[in-house]
Amino acid sequence: MLEDRIKCKELREKIITADEAAMFFKTGMNVGTSGFTPAGYPKAVPLALAKRRKRGDKIEMTLMTGASVGDELDGTLSRAGIIKRRYPYQTNSFCRNNINSSQIEYCDMHLGSFPQWIKYDFMGHIDIALVEAIAIREDGGIIPSTSVGNSNIYIEKAEKVVIELNISQPLELEGIHDIYSPDNPPFRKEIPIYKSGDRIGTTYIPCNPNKIVGIVITDIKDANNELAPIDNVSTRMAENLIDFLDNEVKCKRLPENLLPLQSGVGSVANAVLAGLVSSKYENLTVYSEVLQDAVLDLIDCGKVDMASATSLTLSKERIEDFYNNIKKYKEKIILRPQEISNNSEIIRRLGVIGINTAIEVDLYGNVNSSNVLGSRIINGIGGSGDFARNSYLSIFVTQTTAKNGDISCIVPMVSHCDHTEHDVQVIVTEQGVADLRGLSPKERAKTIIENCTYGEYKEMLKDYYNRSLSECKYKHIPHLIGESLSWHKRFSETGTMKIIF
Repeated sequence: MLEDRIKCKELREKIITADEAAMFFKTGMNVGTSGFTPAGYPKAVPLALAKRRKRGDKIEMTLMTGASVGDELDGTLSRAGIIKRRYPYQTNSFCRNNINSSQIEYCDMHLGSFPQWIKYDFMGHIDIALVEAIAIREDGGIIPSTSVGNSNIYIEKAEKVVIELNISQPLELEGIHDIYSPDNPPFRKEIPIYKSGDRIGTTYIPCNPNKIVGIVITDIKDANNELAPIDNVSTRMAENLIDFLDNEVKCKRLPENLLPLQSGVGSVANAVLAGLVSSKYENLTVYSEVLQDAVLDLIDCGKVDMASATSLTLSKERIEDFYNNIKKYKEKIILRPQEISNNSEIIRRLGVIGINTAIEVDLYGNVNSSNVLGSRIINGIGGSGDFARNSYLSIFVTQTTAKNGDISCIVPMVSHCDHTEHDVQVIVTEQGVADLRGLSPKERAKTIIENCTYGEYKEMLKDYYNRSLSECKYKHIPHLIGESLSWHKRFSETGTMKIIF
């Protein structure tokens, strides 16, 4: 019943088609949408915008989201040539290709900082906020779906609001959200979150109903991420991480139930967190930006008491399980704006254990999490920097090698640096753990080589380090610059892979 979804009678008169809603969008607009990795993003209106473009209408825009979104948004608009500038994070292959071919200008940003930039008007005027919702209150308040992201800020700052009311999303989601927005300086106050489960805001996004110019009814489901099966490499990484945490507890640097956990996005991060299911740890809490399948597993087995994030990034199988048991999960889960989920003040206060993934790590502890060979963007930095810089423990996990062993993920020098050695405390691979806390650069190099590498790459890295130490005039961070930057360049001659130096 639409009466249950749109409780403001006057707003029911603003129900329009996706094609009608698409006509609000003009070339040169800044558009902010809902959506975070990829959950709770608009779908019907972007598809209608692509139809407009196919008919010959000229339309180009700057697209701002929470984080990555589904193909109906990033993919459709990229293929149509509608996106000309993109913020702050993406994972769609078509969008990525357009960025790497310079058809889209892309500014990769910390997800915890971007909401502030919007509020400070650094990014210019927001013309339209296009957001997915499950319902609209009598006062115009908007109840989000499976993510919050930056929706509250786009709605606050936008001149016009277009809502996709997604009836495939259950009304039972109402109550899972906690919407709070700090004031801008110099009026900003402490954010009063002292435990992962603290609620400090409203269960809806406040919105002046006069700003709502159209409501589109849709039933298109989220394009859920597919997670790779947990393999032996991921299992060994999880075991190594748990061994490290066990020792931290033994040394009384962590309590028996640890501190709030954060985990990045993707199959590796999910698999590593899933390792806690069979661990000894109980009464765990999560304070993260996303909740993946592993968090539901930890709730199901009684190990997680409360989980806070900005998005439910679940596989197709687990999202159905979530909906079927939504009452149980709502008692354990809170969804907040990303300005709060990724907030440095809260991350530091709670003492979050940050666990993020790396594309490559160099001998001195610098991490690349966004670019291949320094210039080809994959996705972006996401929220990893928010947690790496501010966590109680900053941990990065990576496989020792990639591409079936053809590429080492431990390199002499990263080709692009997202996280400097100053923000990286622990490296975990399937081979072992490198605890870098308090070590000099040369000590870090020896620890990483010894604990996190194996086979031919271990010997090559040892050789590189020893030659750097003997040949460099300055010994603090010894590097053979030309050699280190060519580490990944490989070619095939008669089927044999070779390193080019």
